[in-house]
Amino acid sequence: MIDLHTHSLFSDGDFIPSELIRRFETLGYAAVAITDHADSSNLDHLVPSIVQVAHDLNQCQAVKVIPGVELTHVPPKLIASLINKARALGAKLIVLHGETIVEPVAPGTNRAGLEGGADIIAHPGLISLEEVQLAAKKGIYLEISGRKGHSLSNGHVAALATQAGAKLVLNSDGHGHADFMTEEFARKVVEGAGLAPGSLQRLLSDARLLLDRIGFPL
Repeated sequence: MIDLHTHSLFSDGDFIPSELIRRFETLGYAAVAITDHADSSNLDHLVPSIVQVAHDLNQCQAVKVIPGVELTHVPPKLIASLINKARALGAKLIVLHGETIVEPVAPGTNRAGLEGGADIIAHPGLISLEEVQLAAKKGIYLEISGRKGHSLSNGHVAALATQAGAKLVLNSDGHGHADFMTEEFARKVVEGAGLAPGSLQRLLSDARLLLDRIGFPL
């Protein structure tokens, strides 16, 4: 199993990074990204902290830890510059907090993340077909979310991604232990989004391709 969207006490998660990763380790995960919420107010100290703890944990735990960030409720016109800054600070995976239907995310956020070169658009809500086609063209992944609320638009995202040939990734958006998915539950989330039985393995294979691309091969 792979989860590329999780949160620690660095933002609004329940656990310090070491405990977060240990809990995933006990579930048999191969790779986990720590992607705490950020905007221009905390990016400078958040990303280096995640980079350091990921380096430390990768020396002594079986789970491969990817240092990342989730740019969250950032005004669309600032998204591209913050993506670039996060990468310069050492973030290897850039997740953009997409236009979920359960939060007042600014219109245009999904497109700004796609144009700015994020790696994953998290919970992209009622994303348009044109935007999904852009994701497919640029190799940007769209998230199928295991998180309550955000998951309400999974079917829409899965259907358009299938139509346009865009890559999908399944993530928990985990903030606490109740959010972390077993393989059995992950399969139900994927099939509940309308994807065919057996699609979980395809999504995990595609996640491995993303890990290869950012320098964390399994």
